[in-house]
Amino acid sequence: MKKSKSFMLKPAAVQRAWHVVDVKGKVLGRIATEIAKKLIGKEKATFTPNVDAGDFVVVINAGEVEVTRNKQQGKVYAWHSGFPGGFKSRTFKQMQAENPERVVRLAVNNMLPKNHLRSERLARLKIYAGTDHPHQSQVGV
Repeated sequence: MKKSKSFMLKPAAVQRAWHVVDVKGKVLGRIATEIAKKLIGKEKATFTPNVDAGDFVVVINAGEVEVTRNKQQGKVYAWHSGFPGGFKSRTFKQMQAENPERVVRLAVNNMLPKNHLRSERLARLKIYAGTDHPHQSQVGV
């Protein structure tokens, strides 16, 4: 009887591709899960949970991402500086007007697994508010 062996990807054998994702008119949560899958490498046949085998993702038109129902005013981003009176909060509409890249980054960050590979995966995410980006030569490789 022949035993089948499990495939385990070696970190040196990882091959990364570049993907451009246009989020214009797309729902934030749905597109964030697709981006997270590409960053993790979950759609590859060589997926190994403990090896960071994901691809680079370039997100364009982050300023034109949409949310469903009343989340323009209802979705609130909150943080605290750690000092007395340091509580800050912004609605989705305010955050998108101030820094649309941050809205997409936070959504993708929360979709990634909470482990030691998270920061490495998030470093491969490039987000731009418009259509222009400096990664023209890498895309398609």
